[in-house]
Amino acid sequence: MDSIQEMDNSSISQDGVASHAPSSSSSTTSRYENQKRRDWNTFMQYLKNHRPPLALSWCSGAHVLEFLRYLDRFGKTKVHTPICPFYGYPNPPAPCPCPFRQAWGSLDALIGRLRAAFEENGGKPEANPFGTRAVRLYLREVRDLQSKARGISYEKKKRKRPSSAHQQTPSLPLPPPRPPPPGAC
Repeated sequence: MDSIQEMDNSSISQDGVASHAPSSSSSTTSRYENQKRRDWNTFMQYLKNHRPPLALSWCSGAHVLEFLRYLDRFGKTKVHTPICPFYGYPNPPAPCPCPFRQAWGSLDALIGRLRAAFEENGGKPEANPFGTRAVRLYLREVRDLQSKARGISYEKKKRKRPSSAHQQTPSLPLPPPRPPPPGAC
């Protein structure tokens, strides 16, 4: 168990040296923060292994798109091509040779975490390669392609409006009417 805690408390810097953060039981990081850190380390490792190696300051939206296409190799969502006989069927009846890809929702969440991590690691919001127009268009294209391939149209979720308080509380019986005052008629 100690080795798992050590792995969670360590991070790899850009030069490949592991550094350990002090573990404290009072300040545990959230699941989101842990995932954001892992995603950031994965992206930094990708830049380091890029040929030629890339510095973060030279990273552009094109490099982010290259990274997202690289991640498709590890996807688990089957995306039917337009020539597949099961294109447009949500539950195909038989296997097909269509490729596996990263799901749109996973990519969208990943980009959100990386956008936040970029700024937390000293990047300027206006220079954030994860927020470029090309990345937004790519995500929209992936979403549309995957929804058509599955035969399920994507519709933006509508916000639930909180119902008013008088609808939530049960209605109470009305008090009986007061008798008229004496001498009134």
